[in-house]
Amino acid sequence: MSGDGDFGLLSPVSASPAVVALTGDRAVIAAILDVEAGWASVLEEAGFAPAGSAAVVAEAAEPWAYDAASIAERAQGGANPVIPLLADLRGRVRGLDAGALAAVHTSLTSQDVLDSALMLLAHRVVSVLLAEVRGTTAALAALAEQHADTLCVGRSLTRHALPFTFGLKAAQWFHGVAAAARRLESLELPVQFGGASGTLAAGTVLTEGSSSNPFALADALAGKLGLAPAPAPWHTNRVPVTGLGDALASLTDSFGKMASDLLFLSRPEVAELGEPLAAGRGVSSAMPHKQNPVLSVLVRSAALQAPGLAAQLHLAAANFNDERPDGAWHSEWPALRGLLRLALGAATQLRELAEGLCVFPEAMRRNLEISGPLLLSEAVASSVAPLLGEDRTDAKAKLQSIVDETLQAPVAEQARIYAKLLREAVPASKLSDEELAARLDPANYVGEAAEISRRILAAYPEFTSTHPKGADRG
Repeated sequence: MSGDGDFGLLSPVSASPAVVALTGDRAVIAAILDVEAGWASVLEEAGFAPAGSAAVVAEAAEPWAYDAASIAERAQGGANPVIPLLADLRGRVRGLDAGALAAVHTSLTSQDVLDSALMLLAHRVVSVLLAEVRGTTAALAALAEQHADTLCVGRSLTRHALPFTFGLKAAQWFHGVAAAARRLESLELPVQFGGASGTLAAGTVLTEGSSSNPFALADALAGKLGLAPAPAPWHTNRVPVTGLGDALASLTDSFGKMASDLLFLSRPEVAELGEPLAAGRGVSSAMPHKQNPVLSVLVRSAALQAPGLAAQLHLAAANFNDERPDGAWHSEWPALRGLLRLALGAATQLRELAEGLCVFPEAMRRNLEISGPLLLSEAVASSVAPLLGEDRTDAKAKLQSIVDETLQAPVAEQARIYAKLLREAVPASKLSDEELAARLDPANYVGEAAEISRRILAAYPEFTSTHPKGADRG
């Protein structure tokens, strides 16, 4: 392997052999060759290429037989990699059977092949990506159910807000990931066809006098590649690309939300969650005691990069001038591949994180009790105010003054002081000690947390298991 290759030294989130295998230059070459081989098969079956041509082209289209570095360098001559790769493919076909050349690239243009190849590449990546996502969502669904009643503190604008449950937090992580994954899964990745300027002129000539037509040939190619048929060429209508980019960015957004929460919740002074441990992971070059949350760091790094790449796709789409663009098309390729790489790399990291997440309920309770009864001030305002025997506005003002006085005390004393001041303000004849304690119990003020979690999981049943509904589990 060349020492000058890009191995992802500065892109650790996607520096994985599995990611490279699906998105690297060799994978791009393989996708282009698969499009050409698929087209040869379509032409032969329709009677527009000699019998046996497709087998010859398929034999010649072995991706490991091509020099990726040479193709990349020669691509500068025609501004896309299809042209030099096609020249090499024709050379190999000629060496096997010159008669099969009639099945190579006939009536296609470079954009037909490269757009279709990138859709095919994306189809392959998305299939693996969604499998990783299902591992994550299944783990989150299990956490949501296991910790349905595990109390923690809900935070708003960095401050303690109300009692919460960790089960609901896990369910909301699940919600974001599952919703974005469903959107990605629903996308149609279409085949591209159109010829030199999008009129199918060459295809019309090719099929003239036959029972076929260019649209039927394009649909047949889509079927062979596992892509969606397209009603018309989309050379300069880039919704398939921007839609894919948006779906990938939304998915990494959901990853980033979870990673950002984990980075905070795993801080030593919070310590409610912890990343799974592995030998050599999270080490510091200078501080032996540190165990850095590197999985969350890598996932968050992907989430911070993805929106810019999706924006690049939209910038390109808005500048697809004429019937074939001059540069906008070319600017799509690295952005789209970058999104695929980031999403797949981050999905792999997040799955490991979700499946091995360490949960510390005792720390959650400890942090909840920092604010203690103060977390119930909203509940107190609605249920205790009527018992004060005063005007409702005055009663709420009195309760607020109790909160204000409590907040002036040291944090460690606030829970005790708040309960004491409340007891002094409310006559025991109207609210017993037991009733007051019940109103100040955080477990009694989590609303519909359990039902919200249940509804979320029920809304995405296909993501509560590692297997999509109806899939072969053998």
